[in-house]
Amino acid sequence: MSIVPKETIEVIAQSVGINNLSLDGALTLAPDVEYRMRELMQEAIKCMRHSRRTILTTDDVDTALSIRNVEPVYGFASGDLLRFKRAVGHMDLFYVEDKDVDFKDIIEAPLPKAPLDTSIMCHWLAIEGVQPAIPENAPVEIIAVPDGKRSESKDDGLPIDIKLPVQHVLSRELQLYFDKITELTIRGSETVLFKEALVSLATDAGLHPLVPYFTCFIADEVARGLGDFSLLFALMRLVRSLLKNPHIQIEPYLHQLMPPVVSCLVARRLGNRLADNHWELRDFAAKLVASICKRFGHAYSNLQPRLTRTLINAFLDPKRAIPQHYGAIQGLAALGPNVVRHLILPNLEPYMQLLESEMLLERQKNEMKRHEAWRVYGALLHAAGQCIYGILKMFPTLPSPPCHEVWGKNKKVNTLAPGKRKASIIEHTEEPPLKKVATDGPLLDNNTSPSVKENEVEIAAASSSGPSDTPSTSKQMNASQNVDSRNDSDKRDEQFLKLSAVLNQVWKDDLKSGQVLVSMLERFGESIFPFIPTPELSLFL
Repeated sequence: MSIVPKETIEVIAQSVGINNLSLDGALTLAPDVEYRMRELMQEAIKCMRHSRRTILTTDDVDTALSIRNVEPVYGFASGDLLRFKRAVGHMDLFYVEDKDVDFKDIIEAPLPKAPLDTSIMCHWLAIEGVQPAIPENAPVEIIAVPDGKRSESKDDGLPIDIKLPVQHVLSRELQLYFDKITELTIRGSETVLFKEALVSLATDAGLHPLVPYFTCFIADEVARGLGDFSLLFALMRLVRSLLKNPHIQIEPYLHQLMPPVVSCLVARRLGNRLADNHWELRDFAAKLVASICKRFGHAYSNLQPRLTRTLINAFLDPKRAIPQHYGAIQGLAALGPNVVRHLILPNLEPYMQLLESEMLLERQKNEMKRHEAWRVYGALLHAAGQCIYGILKMFPTLPSPPCHEVWGKNKKVNTLAPGKRKASIIEHTEEPPLKKVATDGPLLDNNTSPSVKENEVEIAAASSSGPSDTPSTSKQMNASQNVDSRNDSDKRDEQFLKLSAVLNQVWKDDLKSGQVLVSMLERFGESIFPFIPTPELSLFL
């Protein structure tokens, strides 16, 4: 027996235009229809299980039909509610009402809205604190509603609820902490309480919710207070404390922290008073910039290139003020000797031509500008010296300098190795004349003491008595002295070979460190010597 009755087969036959289907034909088709329906449902259930679902949909049935190479059923979708009606004259027969649609009505009907594709787009939530009036942002009137919700209606009249942006809620303790820190930064940066507050910022583990507020506060105050030196220095100390705190994840806020720090480094004027030591502030900001690049440079590959591009542009711009050049030089020098070698040293000669005119009293009568030029000269000297010191640290450990006089008595460089002596006419002329004590005795010096003279006379008498009286240990002493002299000569030869190898490495074309040292010596003179360690300095001299 089939679960599909013969009446269903007759109704389906009549829907496709077969009105004279016999009873035996309906009874024969019913089992086959049941078999095909079971097979189709099994395939649809497989599709449902592969989709990790527990509810069978019309999409599963369509997929099963396509697997069996059967044309899918059109007009059914999973989101539509099917309304079944009871067939007239049949208590157990239901069907879905299918209305007849006129093509004229379909053609004249307005086109529906095109479905939106899945896409990603970006827009500005706020620009410098001002929300732009674009469709993606909620209107300002809606945000001002106090109850947190507002209902609007679509074109078809259905109400919708607009969700407002979620406010960042801070505890009362954090709000008081932030207010106290900002108040001390603005008005009490010289007090002991402010120093304790900086220690708290650098060590407290529960300050991460306040990081965006501190970064906004620092950026706003630096932009407004470039004329207040004490405020700028306090803000930079605040930045240093935030960077020191190991419990704060400050990486997402670097784009807000870097502009105020760079402003304190290369701004045209920091402070309004002549007594303001803006040089110290620029040095402090340079150390902050270097620490940020060293800590986060591996995570953000474009951080240091963008910073160096900004600093080198400020350094090479002749329209910038000299304090701006000083800040750029200090910032580049703080990034390491490689940055100095590749960015400052190649541009040193043309810049020194510009700087020398500001350093000379004949050309620059303004004492303040002349002082600023000399400060920049000192910064360049220090950067070049640190670069040379960094290059020399790459070489192997050099031996200690020889312990003998460099200058001879004739005011010439002494080129003799230690332990070697050379008779000269000058030495003989400067020595006092010797006198004869006896006709056949040795020559003695006038300044020799009597005891020494007596000993020498005894030794001379012993030597004149004959070889039979000579001690037997004299030969052993002569042999040991010969061995020691050979060992000393071997050590000296080994030392000279090592020096020669180091020199060959120094003057290689790939390092060019020797050329760098010579060029810096020509540019700065002997002022570059304090930056070179003693063994390397002796070697190069």
